[in-house]
Amino acid sequence: MPIAKLLEIYLPLIGWTGLGWVIGPRLPATVPVYMGKFLFWFGVPLGIVAFLRHAEVSWALWIAPVTAWCAILGGIGLARLYLIYQNRQWSRRTQTSFTLTSMVGNTGYIGFPVALVLVGPQHFAWAVFYDMVGSTLGAYGLGVALAAQAQAADYDPESCPTANRQSLIGTMAINPVFWSFGLGLLGRDLPLPPWLETSLRAIAWGVIALALVLIGIRLSQITSFKNVRPATISLTIKMVVVPLLVGMALRSLGITGDVHRVLLLQMAMPPAFATLVISEAYALDQEMAVTAIAIGSVLLLITLPVWLWLFP
Repeated sequence: MPIAKLLEIYLPLIGWTGLGWVIGPRLPATVPVYMGKFLFWFGVPLGIVAFLRHAEVSWALWIAPVTAWCAILGGIGLARLYLIYQNRQWSRRTQTSFTLTSMVGNTGYIGFPVALVLVGPQHFAWAVFYDMVGSTLGAYGLGVALAAQAQAADYDPESCPTANRQSLIGTMAINPVFWSFGLGLLGRDLPLPPWLETSLRAIAWGVIALALVLIGIRLSQITSFKNVRPATISLTIKMVVVPLLVGMALRSLGITGDVHRVLLLQMAMPPAFATLVISEAYALDQEMAVTAIAIGSVLLLITLPVWLWLFP
């Protein structure tokens, strides 16, 4: 992988995230909240529609969510094995946050731009499918179930946030990512005027930049870096061991080239911000989740070239 290609992804990752880090402490608390809502309901869906234009689509796309769930379940399994090895010395809250940060990656706000730059838009559908059917369902489905189970064990189950099956299905049904993915696939070859095509792509890249700024703002709000040890072990599982094992397995099954690279990069992403959201909502170890997200975001700059070297 040429150095110029890595710089093409490092510059926006560091630049936009750094901008968010600098301006974060100076912004009203409501700004990142509204930014997040805008990105969730409008920005990211629009970006998905734009980047799916002329993307290659086939039934083989289902390999992406299957790979995602292998990575998620592998992360859970390795996290549980480690907890058994150390005789569950941590609190149940820390154990659950440790499991969450070991299983779900930031395949949307960080994974999307990384895949677009290092692989190209023609395989973007693989990244979206990985995120939509894998990471999103894994975080807000299985992740919420694990968090609710942990909270119910420590508190009165009646006081737990509602996480029943119907509410989960309802939440997923109104998720704009699902709708934009469908619209993007249906209209990917719809002819558009050149000026509209260009404008749509420019807006989509603007959304990516805004998402990276929001990540920087959120990171600037971190006030504690406790629980470094569990966070480091979690990151080893999430960003090193699982991508290595599943990446080798994909190669042995004959999945190579750009498709392999997209799936590998998604697996190697740092923990998702959803792990912090869930930890906050269910009174888990928020400091452990924050520490893992912060260290993982920096660690990504080191691991990216390593993965591209190991799996050319």
